[in-house]
Amino acid sequence: MSNRPELLAPPEIFYDDSEARKYTSSSRIIDIQARLSERALELLALPVDGIPRLLLDIGCGSGLSGETLTDNGHQWIGLDISQSMLDIALEREVEGDLLLGDMGQGLALRPGIIDGAISISAVQWLCNADKSSHEPRLRLKCLARGARAVFQVYPENIAQRELILRSAMHAGFAGGVVMDYPHSTKSRKEYLVLTCGPPSISTSVPRGKGEDGESCSEDESSEENQMVCISDRNRPQKKQKISRKGKGREWIFKKKEQLRRKGNTVPPDTRYTGRKRKARF
Repeated sequence: MSNRPELLAPPEIFYDDSEARKYTSSSRIIDIQARLSERALELLALPVDGIPRLLLDIGCGSGLSGETLTDNGHQWIGLDISQSMLDIALEREVEGDLLLGDMGQGLALRPGIIDGAISISAVQWLCNADKSSHEPRLRLKCLARGARAVFQVYPENIAQRELILRSAMHAGFAGGVVMDYPHSTKSRKEYLVLTCGPPSISTSVPRGKGEDGESCSEDESSEENQMVCISDRNRPQKKQKISRKGKGREWIFKKKEQLRRKGNTVPPDTRYTGRKRKARF
């Protein structure tokens, strides 16, 4: 059985009172959440002017990542689908405002009030259909146009990563994936860094960190970092060449022979097989 929680049950069921309390009390998880949140905040690249920003924490859970935002002097709003997680966040008296909701249903916030958004280990939950009404491709449309956002994700496979990137591109974002420690199986982390509007120098995707903690070289990061640009959506599609020549007798005989080998009932070949009809009767 897979140990990925998103494959075991929907988040509002998986993170019940017991699981939520166990998750929040783990010193290992607390340390990982803090490091991932610090890195997401770094990739968010907020202006260093001492002014607190209002940030959105999508999939905030029990507020572990929100504490990092508070420690850095920012105000934040947390959204999560698990009532048990939010209850523990209230017990811990986190500084942020908490909302109970499904990020796959969009965010009921007035445009322009959020200075940035982060999400730690949450977006990959949208890639699963937990109900008959769920369509992962549509649920990922919650990545709408807005402020700069950094999502730390654990895609199960390449197909999930491409689904998330494609959804971000269709929503009008520029950006791409930043991979820290791309050659390490244990330490490898992926961040989806998105900005609103067409790509520019200020919206270029940062480089991931290497084994020494420094930024990867151009050669190392070029293969790992995948860019998603609005301009990609506007490229003219190549026109397919339409052949005016119809399928001849040889093609028909070959196709009928293939069907016979498969055991299908095929009409016998005659002198009329594949013969071109006259323009009018």
